[in-house]
Formats: sequence, structure tokens, C-alpha cells
Amino acid sequence: MGSEDHGAQNPSCKIMTFRPTMEEFKDFNKYVAYIESQGAHRAGLAKIIPPKEWKPRQTYDDIDDVVIPAPIQQVVTGQSGLFTQYNIQKKAMTVGEYRRLANSEKYCTPRHQDFDDLERKYWKNLTFVSPIYGADISGSLYDDDVAQWNIGSLRTILDMVERECGTIIEGVNTPYLYFGMWKTTFAWHTEDMDLYSINYLHFGEPKSW
Repeated sequence: MGSEDHGAQNPSCKIMTFRPTMEEFKDFNKYVAYIESQGAHRAGLAKIIPPKEWKPRQTYDDIDDVVIPAPIQQVVTGQSGLFTQYNIQKKAMTVGEYRRLANSEKYCTPRHQDFDDLERKYWKNLTFVSPIYGADISGSLYDDDVAQWNIGSLRTILDMVERECGTIIEGVNTPYLYFGMWKTTFAWHTEDMDLYSINYLHFGEPKSW
């Protein structure tokens, strides 16, 4: 199994990166057990780079008409490291409209030298130009026939909550889709701390944690 850090216990709580082969990638539960055995869970976060031959969706050329039903504007107030965020619901827009907005001069990511420079600009400009976030959209962009690591069907114990109890907890045992731009922010929720949360970046700029 491929990993950048083979220390079994990960005593430094390093955020580890894994590069599974396609054969290793086929069994979700087995691979999660493997990265736990390497101590990945000690950091609270692990990065898994899928094998190149794995594709969750054959093409993204057909998603511009997908509707973001309730985008939110994230208005942040505060200073000196203590901030409050207010979410203001905006009118529905399509993914194509959102992409053009995100790439516009007003909302696009500023020029930066490296990640540290970008992070400084994030905190410096947090209370200016409130970004628009396409958040909490029920569903996913995965093709229905994707068998491996399909966020809509991971075959974990959470599936039993719906199957045996008839309980659907949106965003917990069902997938949510998000469209973000520069400065859109997602805070960890209680369920993200108590349960494992899996996120896949379909396209766009790298995600910062």
C-alpha cells in the first residue's frame, strides 16, 4: 500500500498523504482500516489521491445547467482572530452562472506567491467582499455506475441508519454537493468531529484546511 509516511503510529500527528493503487482502492472499508493502521486518524485528517484510472464522472462538460437552489453570501464581521459569520440566502443560480461569478475580478483568488501568502491574504481580507457559496446541495456529481468510493453508496454502518431505521440525515448518510470560490468557508460541525467525513474535490483550485 502506498503512503508518504509508513510510521505505524504517526506520533507527530502528521497529516498523511496516501496514493492507493486501483486494486487497493476497490475496497473502501479495507483501505480506511489500512490508513488507520498507519496512524492517519491521529491528525484528524488524511489526504487520499485516487489512482489515475479512477473517474467519478466521465465528463463535467454537462453540468453548467445544474441549479444551485439556495446559494448563500457569507458576511463576516469581527477582528483580531474573533469573527462571526452571517449567511444571507441569495436567489438560485446555475453552475455556469456561479463559475462566471467566481472567476470575475471581484471574487477571484488574488495573486499570491505561495500558500502562506494566500493564507495571510485570507485573514487580512476576511471581512471584505463577502463571497457567495453554493452550499448544502442534495446529491452528488458521481456517475451512478461508479462502484469504488461512491459518496452516495459507501456501504458503511451509516447506511444501516436509513435501511433498518428509515432515518435519513441529510449530509450525514446522504451526500451533499458544494461549489466554492475564494474565501468561502466551511466550519467543522459536530458530526464532522464525531464521525468520519469524506470529501472529494471534483475540479477547481486546491482546498485549504
